[in-house]
Amino acid sequence: MTEQQELPERESMEFDVVIVGAGPAGLAAAIRLKQVSPELSVVVLEKGAEVGVHILSGAVVDPIGIDRLLPGWRDEPDHPFKTEVTDDQFLFLGPAGSVRLPNFLMPPLMNNHGNYVVSLGNVCRWLATQAEALGVEIYPGFAATEVLYNDEGAVIGVATGDMGIERNGEPGPNFARGMELLGKYTLIGEGVRGSLAKQLIAKYKLDAGCDVPKFGIGLKELWEVKPENHKPGLVQHSFGWPLGMKTGGGSFLYHLEDNLVAVGFVVHLNYKNPYLYPFEEFQRFKTHPAIRGTFEGGKRLSYGARAITEGGYQSVPKLSFPGG
Repeated sequence: MTEQQELPERESMEFDVVIVGAGPAGLAAAIRLKQVSPELSVVVLEKGAEVGVHILSGAVVDPIGIDRLLPGWRDEPDHPFKTEVTDDQFLFLGPAGSVRLPNFLMPPLMNNHGNYVVSLGNVCRWLATQAEALGVEIYPGFAATEVLYNDEGAVIGVATGDMGIERNGEPGPNFARGMELLGKYTLIGEGVRGSLAKQLIAKYKLDAGCDVPKFGIGLKELWEVKPENHKPGLVQHSFGWPLGMKTGGGSFLYHLEDNLVAVGFVVHLNYKNPYLYPFEEFQRFKTHPAIRGTFEGGKRLSYGARAITEGGYQSVPKLSFPGG
């Protein structure tokens, strides 16, 4: 951008609450706000082209949160909680075999009976319809790129990115300024390592007195498997091979409905082995004798990777700041 070119002012919209991120947290917050105060104006920004597109499929969900947020959800025919956990397995993998660990040795957090195997993307899409029915405005395709502050240094909203910027950084023929979304309160629900969240943590020193954050990379695939290899409701967690004893991580298989299986592999990002490549280790994991039979004759439908938090409660920064 040259000094001679001044950007036009952004258009702005005002709301009571601006929420960044249409994930489970952002949508649940929007729903609860409208339940408590229906007169509030609430907007949710989602960077993806549609709600749920950035949420990788496959999760085990404890329904306690949904029971409290939407108590009548079981009576709705389109809810996404179709597959209840029927079998909960924990495996330690060696190079050529596996050992199943007794469930009673696992902490209560790892007891998944009564939970549901779901596509988290479908959960978000369903929550979005619930939010919109209450009057929440949801804007997919709007990526918040800037935090806006008042003269006192408090957050007053966010701005979306400018469109039509050329490779040289100059405005192109289709240039359009982003939009300011101003709110009395701003809630940041970007997910792990969100760009705005990192700015806010640094500006307000929200992590002062907290432990160092720890992250992992989670690789996931969604498969359609042969019916004879499908066990609806099976939740299988494993650790060990191919990761060494000095590398943190684990793996899982979640059997959903319709012959779908979500498989994932997690590696903590503090690993020291310079020859470890998480994607290649993930592919090796699927060749293990206890794993590969599930996928023989199947078809991979989608895949992706996301950062995940591993630090625990002691690494959680302060969750409020001036204006949000």
